[in-house]
Amino acid sequence: MRANRVVGFVVVVLVATACASDGGGRWAGSVTDSAGVEIVSNAGQGMWTEADAWTVEEELKIGTLEGDTDYMFGQVGFLAVDSNGRIFVLDAQAQQVKVYSADGAYEQTIGGRGSGPGELLGATFVLMAPGDTLVVPDLQNLRISRFAPDGSSLGSSPINLQQHGVPLVFAGTASGVLIRQERQFSFPGQPEIENPLDAIVTFAADGTVLDTLKTFPAGETIRLSGGAPEFNFFSPEPVWAVSDDMKLFYAVNDDYRVGVYSAAGALERVIKMPFERELVGERDQEALMTFLERAWADAGVPPEAIAQLSSRVSFGEFFPAFASMRAGPEGTLWVQHGQAPSELSEEEFESYNPLEDAGGPDWDVFDGAGRYLGVVTLPARFAPRLVLGDKIYGVWRDELDVQYVMRMRVIGIREYREG
Repeated sequence: MRANRVVGFVVVVLVATACASDGGGRWAGSVTDSAGVEIVSNAGQGMWTEADAWTVEEELKIGTLEGDTDYMFGQVGFLAVDSNGRIFVLDAQAQQVKVYSADGAYEQTIGGRGSGPGELLGATFVLMAPGDTLVVPDLQNLRISRFAPDGSSLGSSPINLQQHGVPLVFAGTASGVLIRQERQFSFPGQPEIENPLDAIVTFAADGTVLDTLKTFPAGETIRLSGGAPEFNFFSPEPVWAVSDDMKLFYAVNDDYRVGVYSAAGALERVIKMPFERELVGERDQEALMTFLERAWADAGVPPEAIAQLSSRVSFGEFFPAFASMRAGPEGTLWVQHGQAPSELSEEEFESYNPLEDAGGPDWDVFDGAGRYLGVVTLPARFAPRLVLGDKIYGVWRDELDVQYVMRMRVIGIREYREG
């Protein structure tokens, strides 16, 4: 990270093409030391050969275009999986959680739209806490609801926005550690916050903050000015992921430079990858504005208010260096390539959804030492939500934009481990 740069790098480990990889190829990069922090500079060529590159295959698909409504989804938010492999699917449109067995059979529905006990109103995320306790943050009801493995309500706890900030992203590890990103906002009647901060924190199932993993300057995509939102799309934004052993991967996506932090919060490694900056064009802006105006209209926002909101939208000059990150199998880091709307087909352009389509199907994969292995290509129109071992759970959309929950299996991990 830029804050950790020092003058005078000393080469201590590897120079280009000097090291054989775990997978059998040669790594074309270098490692230098900066005050005890490894700077891993990758070249554009990965270590995987054609024989040992990882691939994915479809293992399970849940959903239907017509027929049994238990297998239909309105708008899938996020997913959780319990210790028995049961899949919990948060339908943000219906505000309910549908539960399926490990082999995809419908079991039950939890919640439903409303403000009463066990009901949901503004839920998008769903998490699995220890003991297979289901945790559902509900920002419109300003509470975190909890459910037992059998779906019965375990009560809820309030979300205090002014005390902790607005939670933007929730995540969890395979062991049940719950994590969220919070952002400071200036609420109406409060003094303007000149330099707002974000924080990544761990929290208990009742919402109590347990530990702060990292604080950093807030992103620039959404800001509140005078109580009204301002949007600057394609501007620099913090991106992060946490591995099962509590390593934190953190970057600001205007540069392909990822910091790796220990569970104690110490910066251990910086992973660098070359990339080319791409300009945001008028057609890219058009796609995003069309999506926003359609979404506001669908939400019942009056036309005059839509015009006012549209006037508060601006765009960055360049696309981000990458779209997102995830902690992958065997201590790997997966970094998603971006995808410009202008590169989509005419049909895809018309149904462009930045929540699902900002990233492309290709993911760069780095090993536990930060060395570039190669690319894994996921199915087109598949958005991963959760990685558990060699399983990738996510949402796939067909040509009619119908959503399905899909489980993919990563092929090649055993050979990588044994190699």
